[in-house]
Amino acid sequence: MIQVKDLKRTYVVGKVEVHALRGVSFEVEKGEFLAIMGPSGSGKSTLLHQLGLLDTPTSGEIRIAGVDVIGLSDHEKTIFRLNQLGYVFQEYAILPELTALENVYLPAMMRGERRVYYLKSGIDILETVGLGERLHHLPRELSGGEQQRVAVARALVNKPKILFADEPCANLDTESSRQILELFKKLNKDLEQTIVMVTHEEWHKEYMDRVIYLKDGLIEKM
Repeated sequence: MIQVKDLKRTYVVGKVEVHALRGVSFEVEKGEFLAIMGPSGSGKSTLLHQLGLLDTPTSGEIRIAGVDVIGLSDHEKTIFRLNQLGYVFQEYAILPELTALENVYLPAMMRGERRVYYLKSGIDILETVGLGERLHHLPRELSGGEQQRVAVARALVNKPKILFADEPCANLDTESSRQILELFKKLNKDLEQTIVMVTHEEWHKEYMDRVIYLKDGLIEKM
């Protein structure tokens, strides 16, 4: 599903080069639930941003479902992200003026789907994540865990090949975190959803198939 070879990302800050990734290689199988872990500054989020086409690596290779995604044009990357990838962020990133349903069907609407189809897709996925009775609630009327479920539903509405999650439990208490992780595990098992998740919590490992540990921009173990 994902092949990464000798991936490097260097940032230039003033006159200083910061080597966030120093040559990372690994693969992710279809249907795998993979965690990326490591201390602060290890390159976890940088790596996820490269895989999710949210940033461009300095060098190296990334292939997703056989596609050389680094070689895509900016427009092609946008289309690839919209149709093939889903994203969940730690700050939810849902629009406060839109209802749960409106937030969720927005990516499907952007693909040009007819209203009847994107409404059904939005309702179906909100029911899947346990929010079938909260369709018309605004974010301020939802708990933190419910808001993150809306974000998960939005990420899944276009049926992505891969779901990327960057510290999705960082702003949640332990109980809400377990609910999100149980949801991820259910999606992974029932829908064979491939998930790549960044986390720093060791107890999250019980939900994952495999863990890649980063340290100073390199894979320490996996």
